[in-house]
Amino acid sequence: MSNRIVREEISQSVCPACGFQIAAAFFDGGAQPLATLAWPASEDAARAMTRLPVNFVRCVECGHVYNPDFDYAQVPYSDKPNLMFNQGALWSGFIEETIDQILRATPDNPTIVEIGHGDGSLIAALAEVRPEGRFVGFDPHGATRCEDNLELRAALFEPEKHLAELRPDLVISRHVLEHLNSPLAFLQRIAFAAARLGREQLAYFEVPCVDRALETGRTVDFYYEHNSQFSTQSFRKMLSRCGATINSVGHGYGGEVIYGFVTLGDQPRRLQIADEARDFRDGSEAGLKTIAAQLDRLARSGECVAVWGGTGKSAAFINRYGVDRERFPVVVDSDAAKVGTFVPGAGQEIRSRDFLANHPDAIIIVPPQWRALDIVLEMEAAGISFKQVLIEHRGALIDYLADPHPYELGKFAHQGRVATEDSPEAPHDGAVPKPSAPVWASHDNL
Repeated sequence: MSNRIVREEISQSVCPACGFQIAAAFFDGGAQPLATLAWPASEDAARAMTRLPVNFVRCVECGHVYNPDFDYAQVPYSDKPNLMFNQGALWSGFIEETIDQILRATPDNPTIVEIGHGDGSLIAALAEVRPEGRFVGFDPHGATRCEDNLELRAALFEPEKHLAELRPDLVISRHVLEHLNSPLAFLQRIAFAAARLGREQLAYFEVPCVDRALETGRTVDFYYEHNSQFSTQSFRKMLSRCGATINSVGHGYGGEVIYGFVTLGDQPRRLQIADEARDFRDGSEAGLKTIAAQLDRLARSGECVAVWGGTGKSAAFINRYGVDRERFPVVVDSDAAKVGTFVPGAGQEIRSRDFLANHPDAIIIVPPQWRALDIVLEMEAAGISFKQVLIEHRGALIDYLADPHPYELGKFAHQGRVATEDSPEAPHDGAVPKPSAPVWASHDNL
């Protein structure tokens, strides 16, 4: 089978359902006008409509069918709301079954939220059957209403805000996900917001199902506004990528619709990573102030200070901490190709490392900590003396040779600064002796 697919039929784009990035060419409908939302008022207006690319691909991981060229900004929902026709006899029967399933899954006095309520018919029917409950719809282009136990808001649903505000027993989203650029991202937002609140959030999602179109070769399903076409496989895959517990998945209306009841929110690993991110951000912000103060004391001390490296990590350090060319004009590098060029953003001319040979009392800042030992060894081999080597560690500048850090010295001993393993004064725990606090250090800021 794989031999039938030529290279030009494979493309790279992000699958809206599972996030996989390899897709196969599926259906090229050419350039077409909007099919459901334009409602032109004249023949001339109809003929003059903008034509948009209808070129669907299929994810080779989950089987989802989607249009990678879809642009949500081209779809004017505010002008012509995409309201479903709910009056057909068979469709009405399916809606009644849906309402029955929802009521059986929720308490007698539920709080239910619907995302994209459209004309509000489904959530209004739920509110009528459960007058003791609370029913809130969100749709920036849908019906608006506020009476008794029903509130239809002309607003987008914001998971982080509205889950905390309403703490619903059930979140409903019907025939919305197929219109979004990234339905997976939206569901993951809901799941993560629930996890942050410590909630297990029950949700009901419903979308058109493309399985029959795939089986029969039907092409009318593929138009611009429906940029995502869910198969049973891709629908399940999307739910699993949200960390959801899938309670049930079913089909309705002759297999043209797929729906699922899921529980969202149990994400301890993701919460831990978010906490770690917050800790790093807070630490980096505190470190910015500490290191800036240390650099200011260094600049005012009159010491010769050199930064080792003028590009990459060293350039990032220089720009983040304001190592300007007026206070810190000396930047050196052992790469001859960089000598004579200038530090991006700050403007110091990059000098040869040999500049340091005439400044044996220089304090050298080494931004790439993981290379610090190589740089010290390089200076030793070149006969370059120095007063101190400083690295950034845990939000402060520390002495590379005297302070504890994870960038191991091994058995290397800098002559005259570090006690060797065999010397009687060597600390038993392998730590190196720490000199008195230099001018750049301040215990008030460390």
